[in-house]
Amino acid sequence: MLNCPRCASADNVKSGTNKGRQRYKCKMCQYFYTVSHKSDTATPAQRRLALTLYLEGLGFRSIGRLLGFSHVAIYQWVKTFGETVEQLKRPAAQIVELDELHSYVGHKKTTAGSGLLLIDLGSASSMLSLAREAL
Repeated sequence: MLNCPRCASADNVKSGTNKGRQRYKCKMCQYFYTVSHKSDTATPAQRRLALTLYLEGLGFRSIGRLLGFSHVAIYQWVKTFGETVEQLKRPAAQIVELDELHSYVGHKKTTAGSGLLLIDLGSASSMLSLAREAL
């Protein structure tokens, strides 16, 4: 148990809860006090570590085992962080029509240099990037 912050006595009893935290009453000085830090809350450093481990490829359960929290808590931290950070949005794929040349090149017997990958960089952008397909 906790010692009284006023008289440092270890003689105390539980006396309900206040804002979700356990409240104690000292038997010596009749002082009511609560725990300053809940035992099941994570520090910002622990949350950052969990996020770093997640970005390195560890799963929620393994991060939870390493840090001593449930996998659901780890999931909620990562989800909350993802909602607060502005996510990079990929432009939606658009349908691009190709002419007969693409189908002719695609049916050739030799595959060296055949086919082009067309990537539209956005509807506001008129730039069209061409990249050779890796075969």
